[in-house]
Amino acid sequence: MASPELGGGDGSSYDFHLRSLSAASRDSAAAADPASDPTSSNPRVCEMCREAKEARDEMVARAFPVMSKLFQRCAAAPTQAVASTGTLLLLSRLFSTILQFFLNFGEAVLHDADGSLKTFFRSCLSREFADPIVAERTLEFLIANKTKILGSFPTLIPLFYPLLLKLIASNGEKLEKKFLEVLPLMMSAGSFLPLFLSLMDLPMLVVALEKVERSSGTLIGSSIATIQKSAAPEMLLALMDEAYTGSAIEDSSGISGSDDSSPLDLADPMFLDLLKDENDGIAAKHWISPTISSTLQAAVNSTQSDRLKQSLEMAPRFLSLYFATALWDVNDCRFPIFLKLDCY
Repeated sequence: MASPELGGGDGSSYDFHLRSLSAASRDSAAAADPASDPTSSNPRVCEMCREAKEARDEMVARAFPVMSKLFQRCAAAPTQAVASTGTLLLLSRLFSTILQFFLNFGEAVLHDADGSLKTFFRSCLSREFADPIVAERTLEFLIANKTKILGSFPTLIPLFYPLLLKLIASNGEKLEKKFLEVLPLMMSAGSFLPLFLSLMDLPMLVVALEKVERSSGTLIGSSIATIQKSAAPEMLLALMDEAYTGSAIEDSSGISGSDDSSPLDLADPMFLDLLKDENDGIAAKHWISPTISSTLQAAVNSTQSDRLKQSLEMAPRFLSLYFATALWDVNDCRFPIFLKLDCY
C-alpha cells in the first residue's frame, strides 16, 4: 500500500515528519538535543493521525514503533544530558506528545499506556519534579487527559500522588491553580487517608526538600532515591537494628539537631516517608521520628523561605478541596467500606 501523503512540498507531509522522528529515535543524542528538535514533527504526526480518515490505521501502525523507540530513548536519557533548560523543555514536550499519542491510539495498536505513563513518572518526573517547565507541562497533560486517565487508569494518580506533592512543594503558588485541578484525581480508596496526612505535612515536605537541597545540591536532575543511595548501607543497618533489637534509630544530629544547616539524616524514617515518590500506605512510625522535633524547631527559629510560606498558605486550600471532594465521593458511595456506610 502506498504511504499516505497528507501535504505538499511545504514539508508538512506525514512521511517527512515520520522520517524526522525516526532519525531522532535512532540517535540517542539527537533525542535529547535541542538543535535537532523533533518536537515540531511529533505533534504533527499525532494531528495527522487524528485527522486522517481512510489511511488512519496504517498511519498509526507506522508511527507507533517510532514513537515507542523515541519514548524509550527519552526515558533512558542520562542525567547529565538533561541539565540545560532547553533540553528540559524539549524532553517535556516529547514526553507529553508521545504519551498523548499512546493515549489516543493505544487501542488501535494494542498498546497499554499504563506502563508508559508509569515509566514517565519514575524515569522523568522523579528526576525533574522541581523544574518549573517539566512541572507545568506535567500538570497540563494530566488536566487535558483527566477524563481518560480517571476512566482507564484510575489507580495511576493515587499511586504517584507523593511525587505530585513534591512537584507543588518545589514550585509553589505559581502552579497552585493547575494543581487544584489534578488534586481530586489523587483520591481513591487506597490513597484516601495517606493523602490527608500528606496534605497536612506539606510544609514539612518543603522543609525536607530544602534540607536535601542544602545537603546534596539542586533537586533538578537526580531523584531523591539516587541521593539516598549513597546512604543505603547505613540506612539498612539502622532499620535492621531497630527491627531486631527494638531500639530507635539514633538522631545523628545530636545536640546540634536544631541547626537547620546540619546534614540530612537520610536513614530517618520520617524523611524517607516524606520524600517517597509512590503511595505505599501510612507510615506506622512517622510521627515518633527522633528528628521531627528538632527539624520543626529549626524551621520555626530560622527565617522561613518563600516556598515554606507558600506551602503554609496552600495547605489549607488543598485540604478544603480534599474534604469537598471526599463529601462528594461519599455521597456517590466511593468510600462505603471506610466510612461504614450502607450505600448498596
